[in-house]
Amino acid sequence: MRIQLSDHFTYRKLLRFTMPTVLMLVCTSMYSVVDGFFVSNFVGKTPFAAVNLVFPVSMGVAAIGFMLGTGGSAVVAKTLGEGKKELANQYFSMIIYVGVALSVVFSAACFIFMPQIGRMLGAEGELLEHCIIYGRVLFLAETAFILQNMFQSFLVAAEKPSLSLKINIAAGLTNIVLDYVFIAVFQWGLAGAALATGMGQVVGGLAPLVYFARKNDSLLRLTVKVKLYGKVLLKTCGNGSSEMVTNLSTSLVNILYNFQLMRLAGEDGVAAFGVIMYVNFIFIAVFMGYSIGSAPVVSYHYGAGNHRELRNLYKKSILLLTAGGIILTVAAEVFSRPLVAIFVSYDQALTDMTVEGFRLFSLAFLFMGINVWGSAFFTALNNGLVSAAISFLRTLVFQVIAVLALPALMGITGVWIAVLAAEGAALIVTAGFLWKEKNEYHYGK
Repeated sequence: MRIQLSDHFTYRKLLRFTMPTVLMLVCTSMYSVVDGFFVSNFVGKTPFAAVNLVFPVSMGVAAIGFMLGTGGSAVVAKTLGEGKKELANQYFSMIIYVGVALSVVFSAACFIFMPQIGRMLGAEGELLEHCIIYGRVLFLAETAFILQNMFQSFLVAAEKPSLSLKINIAAGLTNIVLDYVFIAVFQWGLAGAALATGMGQVVGGLAPLVYFARKNDSLLRLTVKVKLYGKVLLKTCGNGSSEMVTNLSTSLVNILYNFQLMRLAGEDGVAAFGVIMYVNFIFIAVFMGYSIGSAPVVSYHYGAGNHRELRNLYKKSILLLTAGGIILTVAAEVFSRPLVAIFVSYDQALTDMTVEGFRLFSLAFLFMGINVWGSAFFTALNNGLVSAAISFLRTLVFQVIAVLALPALMGITGVWIAVLAAEGAALIVTAGFLWKEKNEYHYGK
């Protein structure tokens, strides 16, 4: 049974509609996870640290895709809700073309200046050489990665979340198979890891581009003739600024974490944090997937003026994310050691450090789901200002304060609980905005 944006959503229907996006983001998170596994076990600890230093830079640039995808899908879905399909396709096409242009410029800049970027990250000698190799190969496919991030949201708005899942499974399998071939068989080291990731991203980014460029049965199609809608583009960037802030801030904060851990524990600390981030990607993908998957539904009903359905979506989302946060936290605590052992079982001291860090870090899952969804919820309501405020405070301000202050008081333990402190503070902010704006958008009682 096909689920449409205009439907009334029960718990079952809401989970069915968002689950493909959840699984899709889990697949996407596997890029870095698979790279980390093969590099750590087949190449070595220092190359593994190089991957952990460079990948946040790639994710920072990829924030362009998240901004245009989430912000643009909110505008497009709202326009569809208003019954303006042709105009929605014009907006959609313009946003995609702008995304391609921006991604090419930023990817080229990072490729050229990768040695300087590596030095800024604190890499020297052999570690710097590894950073340059991995980074330059990775950024050859960055445009495709940005497109993949954009289409994640637009495929949901087009009522094709299952297609998005299939594409990303294909991309993930491509990465996994080629990681094994390039690293374990051909022994191409970091270059092989980056090439495998890039090939997976090409599949994930170009397949939906081909789909939308051809005649299809979805709500959206790329048009050849398109004009620049300046106000719409600004609205898109404003709506998606929270996701841009989230991903960019996450990258910057991860770099700060690496600096602190390099100071407190050396390369082992950076490697431990890298493992925690890999596992964290999988868990947070659940929250992000639900948020991205449900956002176009919220935008559609907001555009259609259906206040009753907005209230329904709000209440059900709060309950689902609260329950999900508890389940994921318990799962993380129970399975922390076997998950960590996948990456660093060859070093007992590193394994013990990482397990301790992840058990403290994972307590943040109790609050994280509501915070991630809260920001996406206001993006869907076309309120980019509130959405950006939540993201800016959550992913940058609170985390920077925590990661600078807590290690000074508690040493390396302070690094591990910094995210818990930041998410706790962000929950207060998110709850405040949800309460304040409930009458404005009619999702309260």
